[in-house]
Amino acid sequence: MINSQRMIKRFTTLAQIDSVSREEAQIAEKLKEILISMGAKVLIDDAGKKIGGNCGNLVAKFKGNTDTTPIMLSGHMDTVEPGRGVKVIFKDGVFRSDGTTILGSDDKSAIVIILEVMDVILENRLPCPPVEIVLTVCEEVGLLGAKHFDLGMIDAKTGYILDSTDTEGIVTRAPAANRFVITVHGKDAHAGAAPEKGINAIAVASKAISQLELGRIDHETTCNLGTIQGGKATNIVPDLVTIHGEVRSHNEEKLKSTTEHILNTFRQTAESWKKSVNGDMPKVEIELENDFSATHIPDDHPVVQLARKAAHNLGKEMKSKTIGGGADANIFFKKGVVTGVLGTGMTDVHTVRESIKLEDMENTARLLIEILRLHAVENKDFTK
Repeated sequence: MINSQRMIKRFTTLAQIDSVSREEAQIAEKLKEILISMGAKVLIDDAGKKIGGNCGNLVAKFKGNTDTTPIMLSGHMDTVEPGRGVKVIFKDGVFRSDGTTILGSDDKSAIVIILEVMDVILENRLPCPPVEIVLTVCEEVGLLGAKHFDLGMIDAKTGYILDSTDTEGIVTRAPAANRFVITVHGKDAHAGAAPEKGINAIAVASKAISQLELGRIDHETTCNLGTIQGGKATNIVPDLVTIHGEVRSHNEEKLKSTTEHILNTFRQTAESWKKSVNGDMPKVEIELENDFSATHIPDDHPVVQLARKAAHNLGKEMKSKTIGGGADANIFFKKGVVTGVLGTGMTDVHTVRESIKLEDMENTARLLIEILRLHAVENKDFTK
């Protein structure tokens, strides 16, 4: 039932439409056209205005043909850089770019799979519940589309997001994350003529950082300082340093304590330095944001059990997976929609070496068709 040639053509077309974060309008219009032609009711929300983009999240609703609860299927429309001018090469069953850009299978493979699933169901009149497709914007720059999506626009309380690699795994646990910006204020001075009159913000920040444990803290907690910016010239004592970092953990208490330890280390280092020079500098300013909450779906939840049963019916396994990254699923989970994350087979994402096998995409499409069929036949009251 899967139309391989249609998937090849559609993936090539969509991957070659530029859609880096905040610039998804062109692909959204193309998808809107496709989905309306398939009979869906399509809406685009106003999230783009709120996050500085040119397009909002796309919602497409199919009525289905059974009187049962709706399921959400989701992916994201945006890609990372370098994602402009993608040229797709399909050879020996594998999609790649020409090596100068990413491919965009993260997450256009999800979109192609979802479209193929609905095409197959409609063409073959297969049992299908109401399906609500949510394609978000700006996932790659902080899950912004999902954060600004009003889940009142849909009725589904469960669903699946296609935004992982393993085609025989379902992500059921993902960490919460805090993001912070630490600004260290020092005092400028001439580095050669009067360095003693200055307070070196880089030195203050370095002393604080040297006291921290970074990387993997334990089996469920990590932290990272990702960028440091400061200084103007080698002959000026730097008066300002800005540090961007994050903490992630599957344990909320560890997330809180690790974050507090990092921030307090900077505060205490500045206070100690201030006392040593008997002055009012250095000082530390901190911006702290909860980036996303944790996801934890029990193995006996219907979302997991349905995916496992569908995989079993296809002669496959479906293992529960714990990951260290965040996804739109974290946001939806917090808002009351339990979504398991399924894989499409994409590899080396966010690099110019990215690739994906057509076979993996086809297998995920078959899995989704079976998931929808199983959910539909739980209620035999066919309405069409």
